[in-house]
Amino acid sequence: MKWLMGALGIGVLGEVTGAAYLFQRTIKRESKMDVSRIPNAIGEAWKRYIPIIRSEKGWLAKQKIEQMSIQTDDGLILRGIWLEAPAQSDKVIIALHGYRSRGESDFAALSHFYHELGYHVLIVDHRAHGKSEGEYIGFAALDYKDCKKWIKLAIKKLGDYAQIYLHGISMGGATALALSSEKLPHQVKGIISDCGFTSAWEVFEHVLKDDYHLPAFPILQIANTLCKKQAGYAFDEVNNTERVKNSNLPILFIHGAKDDFVPTWMSQKMYEECTAEKKLVIIAGAGHGESYYRDTEKYQKAVRTFLKQCEEKDKVKEESQIS
Repeated sequence: MKWLMGALGIGVLGEVTGAAYLFQRTIKRESKMDVSRIPNAIGEAWKRYIPIIRSEKGWLAKQKIEQMSIQTDDGLILRGIWLEAPAQSDKVIIALHGYRSRGESDFAALSHFYHELGYHVLIVDHRAHGKSEGEYIGFAALDYKDCKKWIKLAIKKLGDYAQIYLHGISMGGATALALSSEKLPHQVKGIISDCGFTSAWEVFEHVLKDDYHLPAFPILQIANTLCKKQAGYAFDEVNNTERVKNSNLPILFIHGAKDDFVPTWMSQKMYEECTAEKKLVIIAGAGHGESYYRDTEKYQKAVRTFLKQCEEKDKVKEESQIS
């Protein structure tokens, strides 16, 4: 009996240690990004895009940029940049980056694309990322609340006739989707989610099973308790599969067919459950967050078509209200 109790004690200790490790490695901010882990998470194919990203970041640095900031409900200062459109415009993309990244990295190329379409681009750094403050990563559960502040800022800058679109990648995509069922200002016209996830819980469950070959129970439950206590939210607090069922906005879902980090089935599942106007684009051969670079033409065409449809729908709505 003593041996059995000792073995159980060691097992419980191991699970608690594993949960603490999961929380530490995934939720707490890192002083410096561990780039050695990136290829394991998103694939070796990303190395080929580094020169393109550097070039686009160089282009972005030469443009007319304005520093922006908001204060969150819990007192953090979040920072971003406003890329001015090439001509007068009331249209803006709020760009929401992915996990452990930053706005200027994930959206350097896409901001160039939107700039050429005549849009302003508000590129933000989420809490605990980039130049923004914060100790704990929000995994969409906190970030969607922060995004409401960015929306208000965009309206203040452009006025009542602003046309706002949310474009998120990975965690940013999940953040945008978390807003789909919220009561937002009428200026918000649509959502583009690139490899967004259903919930933090399901992402961690997938990673534990596929990457670490571990069962989710009880590690995930213990880590979830730690997150609620220290970061202030639960992994299943935002369930985007449920949120898109009550979406008030049209949604363009984009996902790589070979995404092993946020599985493709997550976007497929949300697309099936979404009750709003919707479109699903799967990019063949693309890994996590790779879709824009893997098939730029298809990606850009899908986005242009989506934006045009949203604008036409909004125009018809305005005309009907006038008549």
